[in-house]
Amino acid sequence: MRVSTTVSDRLLEQARAALPDLNNASLLDRALAALCAELHAAEIDRAYGIYDALPLEAEDEWGNPAAFLDAVGST
Repeated sequence: MRVSTTVSDRLLEQARAALPDLNNASLLDRALAALCAELHAAEIDRAYGIYDALPLEAEDEWGNPAAFLDAVGST
């Protein structure tokens, strides 16, 4: 796919200095891949945050986390 856009001179210079062997298309590919990875990691962090906000005694489809931790601790 062909992309035409305006980018920050400073950012492009930094990227070119860090990865001088890559052309603009490869730099853009890497930047988009990094953005997608960052967004995916943030989605996972949000899911854990929601789960962490629940009390340990709350029942879920996996059972009671507090009871599980008690059982693991007693072995």
